[in-house]
Amino acid sequence: MSDVLSDEEVERGLPDGWERDGDEIVRVYEFDDYLDGISFVANVGEVAEEEFHHPEIRIGYGEVEVRFTTHEADGITDSDLRLADLVNDEY
Repeated sequence: MSDVLSDEEVERGLPDGWERDGDEIVRVYEFDDYLDGISFVANVGEVAEEEFHHPEIRIGYGEVEVRFTTHEADGITDSDLRLADLVNDEY
């Protein structure tokens, strides 16, 4: 299991567009079309499954919110930051 990162490590390692929300990191991605957001979620799902680290995802019209935390560690780990970076690559 990964170790929980310190506040400084989280802030230093946050990928572009992501912010901390308690024990999670979160980003809202915006889309011009609902189905573009759905396609993005499908791509994120494939990445998450490959990495076996799954986000919380909320789909709305024109936006998709993605949240990561490591439940087993009760906080944010390197895995969360790495997956956030991979999700950015899908956008």
